[in-house]
Amino acid sequence: MRAVLFFSVLLVGGLVGCASSQGTLRPEKQEVAVYEHPLEEVWPSVRTWFQEKGFRSKEDAAHFVLQTEWREEFSGSKVTGFWHRFTVVGKSDGPARSQVWVLRSTRSPEGAPVSAVKQPDWEAANRAPGPGNDGLPGGDLRVEEMDVRLPDREPRLRFVPDESVSSVVLPLGTPSASGEPVHASRDLGLEWELRDRIVPELDARRKGVEGLALAATKQEPGSGSIECGMPIIGLSAKARKGAVMLLGELHGTREVPRFVALGSCQVASHGTPVSVGLELPVEDLERVRRFIASAGTGQDHALLMESPFWRSPYPDGRGSEAVAQLLEQLRWLHAQGLDVDVFVFDHPELQGEAREAAMARSILTQVQAGPGRFFLVVAGNLHPRTQPGVPWDLSYRPMGYLLARKVPFLMALDVAYDNGTAWMCSVGESLECGERPAKGKDNGDRFFISLFERPSESGFHGVFYVGPVSASPPAVRHEERTTDSHPL
Repeated sequence: MRAVLFFSVLLVGGLVGCASSQGTLRPEKQEVAVYEHPLEEVWPSVRTWFQEKGFRSKEDAAHFVLQTEWREEFSGSKVTGFWHRFTVVGKSDGPARSQVWVLRSTRSPEGAPVSAVKQPDWEAANRAPGPGNDGLPGGDLRVEEMDVRLPDREPRLRFVPDESVSSVVLPLGTPSASGEPVHASRDLGLEWELRDRIVPELDARRKGVEGLALAATKQEPGSGSIECGMPIIGLSAKARKGAVMLLGELHGTREVPRFVALGSCQVASHGTPVSVGLELPVEDLERVRRFIASAGTGQDHALLMESPFWRSPYPDGRGSEAVAQLLEQLRWLHAQGLDVDVFVFDHPELQGEAREAAMARSILTQVQAGPGRFFLVVAGNLHPRTQPGVPWDLSYRPMGYLLARKVPFLMALDVAYDNGTAWMCSVGESLECGERPAKGKDNGDRFFISLFERPSESGFHGVFYVGPVSASPPAVRHEERTTDSHPL
């Protein structure tokens, strides 16, 4: 009997990660923000905008370069996150036209700089070098070393590789910081946010209408200085009220929960209410919601982790440290005033199609109760399929197939990733769970969504890409094995 169970687990596990064979993916192309104003007129408003966001910064005003201090994602939560800082470069395109590049440098949770940042494979038309492509070497929106002293070239940006996260940012022109390039990615989403805030103010000043200038700079509730990380390419166009996005994940990685946290932050901070659905037991729904509404104290965390779910003798990755961190990050976003909610939908006491149908009903209940919300639902990538059939049962009806017949705006995305590791269960003499290699395809380090021209045979409409993956161990280690427990 147990051998049959192990074999079923292996079959389900074999489906995970199939999107890695998709080959080279092409995220949506993003246009650059251009100001129909001279750089000298734009730059003071750029400086003021970063000051109002709470950033301390150093500035090389003569060359229109500004660099902020490091800021942590979900700053103030109990979770150690990633850190970012921005290097802002003004670029004159003529006497009355300019651009402002916002370059994001990233540090990992361990404090190491992320260097040699790779970018997605952009459309070929956007890769040709030259003035028509913003003058970037290679045209791939990657920042290379550029010398500040040569008039024919863009300014060299300064970076100190071995400084700690908490150290003071050095002035851009100091000799001790010279000769080191910035390794960064252009944050085109933030460039547009900056432009959309500044241009109405500049236009109003030209017309002498102060009232419009003040209205243009008014901040929406809940925005402020929340750091949502590098924008997920292609997400904003899909994250609309009433839509359901099913993410078919590879369990047991750090990157998929981070994708969900960043995506929730980015969508909610732009005014769209977000409900995150997690493949946790429905018995824990009230426990999870109490935690999301809590102050996040040690006692609140302890109450969350009291659920038997976190102590499964066969941890398949759903109860990982990264998932626990995701819940804390979503709690923190809720505490900042963003409309972020969490629900759970798994029915582990059921098997096969009965479990799929029960999960679909739980999700549908949430969707029908919140027509003005965006639903980001994460499950192992067997469940979100919107077409019937699995290798061992061609008539099998997954959760996604059942939901798609009830929800008008539903998109199912399979996971795609670069090589790495994941915390998974595999079959040997017994069911063993631990860190395993995960083979994928390199499509850069940026998170993005890429849609297919038509749905795949499994009914996926595209993929969500999370870069190289790394295993996340169980949030609660439990060494004892019992004979009546299983991970599915």
